[in-house]
Amino acid sequence: MGRFIAIDYGLKRVGIAVSDPLNMFGQPFVTIKPEELFSFLSEYMKKENVSTIILGYAKNCNNTPAQFQRHIEKVYNKLKQTFPTKEIVYYDERFTSKLALKSMIEAGSKKMQRRKKENIDKISAAIILNDYLFYIKQNKK
Repeated sequence: MGRFIAIDYGLKRVGIAVSDPLNMFGQPFVTIKPEELFSFLSEYMKKENVSTIILGYAKNCNNTPAQFQRHIEKVYNKLKQTFPTKEIVYYDERFTSKLALKSMIEAGSKKMQRRKKENIDKISAAIILNDYLFYIKQNKK
């Protein structure tokens, strides 16, 4: 089984998180520009065995797709087309930015670090990834 990679997609930045080789936990990895996403993934997959790509799904509080989801849908379709041998899954990304900021505060991050949106984006991706890993472990029982 390969690693899992999570994507917190945005129009300005894309947060990326990766799992350890045993898929026990995810960690923040990098923040890139949206136009770099597919070249980044291609290069990363040349070096690492990736089995699953988790893409954050933008939902409203009432569980309906957020308006931004239309942008994410295009990325999802291109991921399916570009990486047909990889499992591509959606996973709820609601509140991940707030949770990322909260975790940075709890970890003692300085105010300047918390102001850098790229830090929040890659931590948000890690939250998506860890939540997904927890979900699949709970559902295997």
